[in-house]
Amino acid sequence: MSISLKRVRAIFVKDYKEFSRNYAVSIILIFPIIFALLLRGTDPSLTGVFGLVLNSSFVILTTFAQACLIAEEKERNTLRSLMMTPATTMDVLIGKSTLVFAMSAVVLAIATYIFGYEPVNIWVFVAVIILSIILYTAAGTICGLFSKTLLEASLSIIPVAIVFTGAPGGALLVKDFPIFKVLEYVPSSQLVNLLNIRNIGYTTGDLLKPLLVTLAWTIVFIIVAVVLYQRRLKDE
Repeated sequence: MSISLKRVRAIFVKDYKEFSRNYAVSIILIFPIIFALLLRGTDPSLTGVFGLVLNSSFVILTTFAQACLIAEEKERNTLRSLMMTPATTMDVLIGKSTLVFAMSAVVLAIATYIFGYEPVNIWVFVAVIILSIILYTAAGTICGLFSKTLLEASLSIIPVAIVFTGAPGGALLVKDFPIFKVLEYVPSSQLVNLLNIRNIGYTTGDLLKPLLVTLAWTIVFIIVAVVLYQRRLKDE
């Protein structure tokens, strides 16, 4: 499937202008930074706190912003017009995801710097963060496609918040309730596991597991988002 950078850029610029005018949504950009400022004095060994900052930011910023961008198109009935243009499915999805990806990457980088977290392997950490941003952007796309208004988009991310943000806490109950072991394979739990790795005594497998698990989830969510968009295109 071909991708036109010109069309992707046009969609990106359009979303940027609309997002910058929507102060109610754009204000979410400061939430991760506020969280980092409030919690930066926490004991550095409590990496679960930083994991909470990242996992909640993925939902509040990445998923919510993407869901709102998609839902706003549907609310204004402009998504149908966009689907009818020569832009391909990948042109639209990449174009509408680029702004959220860029915002999330910059804001989370600032939050990480403010919090003072130093990963044991910067490249694996960056790779997991990038995959997580793509994953939560795809989740936001799915939520947006199921929403007709901005209000519905705001409510649609609640399941994402409950499952992904709450998974690390639920995984701690494995000893008492073995069924919760499945939560260890949720990307948010794997991110916390990565943050908990110390500078000594870790193996390559310890680093690769969070990366591979997050990659698998990302691929699945991208496929689901593409399929739902194409189904929406046929429905229209």
